[in-house]
Amino acid sequence: PKRQSHARTTMELKSTNKAFGGEVRKYTHASTATGTPMTFSVYVPPAASLAKCPTIYYLSGLTCTDDNAVQKGGAFQACAELGCMMVFPDTSPRGDDVADDDAYDLGKGAGFYVDATTEPWAKHYKMYTYVTQELPALIEANLPAAPGLKSICGHSMGGHGALTIAFKSPNQWASTSAFAPICNPVECPWGRKAFASYGVDGAAHDATELLKANGKAFYPDVLVDQGLDDQFLADQLGIDAFEAAAKVAGQKVSVRKHAGFDHSYFFISSFMADHVKFHANALNKKAEETALVDVAAADDAMLAEFAKTAGKPIACKAAVAWSANQPLSDETVVVAPPKAGEIRVKVVANALCHTDVYTLDGQDPEGLFPCILGHEAGAIVESVGPGVTSVSPGDHVIPCYTPQCNQAACIFCASPKTNLCPAIRGTQGQGVMPDGTTRFTTVDGKEIFHFMGCSTFAEYTVIAEISAAKINRRMPLNKACLFGCGVSTGLGAVWNTCKVTAGSSVAVFGLGAVGLAVVQAAKMAGASRIIGVDLNKDKFAVASKLGCTDCVCPADHGDTPVQSVIVNMTKWGVDYSFDCTGNTQVMRAALECAHRGWGESCVIGVAAAGKEIATRPFQLVTGRVWKGTAFGGWKSRSSVPRLVERCLAGELPVDHYVTHQFEANGDVAKATNEAIEALHGGNCLRAVVNY
Repeated sequence: PKRQSHARTTMELKSTNKAFGGEVRKYTHASTATGTPMTFSVYVPPAASLAKCPTIYYLSGLTCTDDNAVQKGGAFQACAELGCMMVFPDTSPRGDDVADDDAYDLGKGAGFYVDATTEPWAKHYKMYTYVTQELPALIEANLPAAPGLKSICGHSMGGHGALTIAFKSPNQWASTSAFAPICNPVECPWGRKAFASYGVDGAAHDATELLKANGKAFYPDVLVDQGLDDQFLADQLGIDAFEAAAKVAGQKVSVRKHAGFDHSYFFISSFMADHVKFHANALNKKAEETALVDVAAADDAMLAEFAKTAGKPIACKAAVAWSANQPLSDETVVVAPPKAGEIRVKVVANALCHTDVYTLDGQDPEGLFPCILGHEAGAIVESVGPGVTSVSPGDHVIPCYTPQCNQAACIFCASPKTNLCPAIRGTQGQGVMPDGTTRFTTVDGKEIFHFMGCSTFAEYTVIAEISAAKINRRMPLNKACLFGCGVSTGLGAVWNTCKVTAGSSVAVFGLGAVGLAVVQAAKMAGASRIIGVDLNKDKFAVASKLGCTDCVCPADHGDTPVQSVIVNMTKWGVDYSFDCTGNTQVMRAALECAHRGWGESCVIGVAAAGKEIATRPFQLVTGRVWKGTAFGGWKSRSSVPRLVERCLAGELPVDHYVTHQFEANGDVAKATNEAIEALHGGNCLRAVVNY
């Protein structure tokens, strides 16, 4: 069996089962807390293969093991959708030398989540220490769990454990909830027996008593579900006393009482998704609050600096392209203050896109020199020009080469069919700002052209307000920059342009960052078969990880056209195909492998100047549709912030695209030239330069 190391112990993987795109794993390990082998199960959501996830701990009730909730709780779909890991510990230590009792409510299966102090229980029954200290440390050290982001819930005895553990250490747990919890164990037979036998202070492990002692709220809300046909409601659970204590303490408790439901997992599974969502919201809020501590401090210092430069020219470093097919040159440039409807931004991180290289190589018919390239960046607003209302100094933005003016007269912004706002397209293509002038000059006054309305290969740049997507400050800008072009384009081609449906088949030509974003989006859309096509087989591993069911290297098939290979693999072709290469011959292959009668093929890659596409008209007559997309159809200012929020929620991880990072350290050109070299190397998806 697979083993994973921890500083104090070893986890042994006993079984794995697929569920909703993730995995249910069962582990055993030698516990230092209990002095016995311990078993737990964990659901690892699909998002965890790409980024660390928040964790929900579920504590089970009397007589249960980890299997009960795993097999009958119904948590996995919600965990998969919300990007939460869920851990299911056992309810007690076990083993031949572990003390037990003939009664079901004491001993094995009835650890009550306390640390026993009397014999024969004291030697092994240390469930409080196990759940609060040892197990979280083990999980965070060996599994893709986000450090410190955890919540806790449980049922019956486990509900008692979840509430008391959270109340005793509210700073350690983002939230707590329970199903039919033992709320006032010092006043019920189960609790009095357990506390007396284990030798613990009952009031210190009683949710109702802890509320009374605290005299104020532990959390903004506590979610509790209770069945009104629960056979233990009257004698064991004490929900009325809990509610009364909460009211006095000012603790909000959302107690939902359900007629017809009992104490069983039929009841639990009916409301489990609500609890997962409850905790996911709390965990996301905690993550945001934690991250903003550092962001706010940095912004205070920045804002003071911004106040000094507002309205004045700024001299800064930039990577200037003086001509095609020449390395970028490190230059000091002067960036003028923004004019009406414009903003000046401090670029924090810039991802290198193939379009930048394509222009530098002289293949862009609109390429103008000298210019400052770059259009995939994360930035902070330094100052704003007259009339700007949507952003302010200190806001975090992603410059977008596709603007969104939102003017009532703009039929493009008003239409749900397109994102191609033409408000500044004419001047943007001429390398100038909307008033027909440039904001960049050299120190001796020579004008420098803008690029795609962004020009982010500079420490500062000026963009139109309608090109700035304001995003959540919690999103690291060296990840946010990915949504400025390639990743958003691939996602949108699937979700917006073609609207790929569940169960469909997809072929993706070119497995760079854009192609992999197509794969990721198609997987999330529920495509049943995803065929990745690339000449570089080194890309197949990450493509398979993201969702490719098949990978095809055209060179392996001799003179057989790759479209014929794919048609033979699928009988009639794929439902959707995407070209992410910019090669017109590949565009044709992508169309011709589309399904007869209804296949759709989407052109994403930008072809070199003067190139034309061709196919036999019969390919279209027989039902295939050929279409294209720009920026994935996203309306930039309204859509990009939502993509960022999905990323922050764990639903849309992007870390895997960043394969190389470079530090500018005052020489933007040197770092960017190194990034270009990495991109040409063949194993680079996105190279990010941090300024």
